[in-house]
Amino acid sequence: QVQLVESGGGLVQAGGSLRLSCAPSGRTFIDYGMGWFRQAPGKEREFVAGINWSGGITYYADSVKGRFTISRANAKNTVYLQMNSLKPEDTAVYYCAAASSGRATFAEVGYEYWGQGTQVTVSS
Repeated sequence: QVQLVESGGGLVQAGGSLRLSCAPSGRTFIDYGMGWFRQAPGKEREFVAGINWSGGITYYADSVKGRFTISRANAKNTVYLQMNSLKPEDTAVYYCAAASSGRATFAEVGYEYWGQGTQVTVSS
């Protein structure tokens, strides 16, 4: 069974950094587009960042541009989300997702596989 497993979440003070990792199991995802989404309490899940299969195209939500960086290491079958200058409003459960189209897509419907999520909490 294919699974996406996120790791790296935790509690950090405002202004700090965290790096999330997403490592699929059950198959390789080097030909998939990958994305990160997040869901804060009481809010809908929202797009954070996406990367195409080669890593040559990336997209970011306006709220994280300049602070977050998505990258992938296909040799390790792993996708990362480096989060710097964290703010309390970044507090959410962060989800990794995989798209068979190979594209970096904003829309949730473009992703077939999802992880269980990892909690990120930013204290003020």
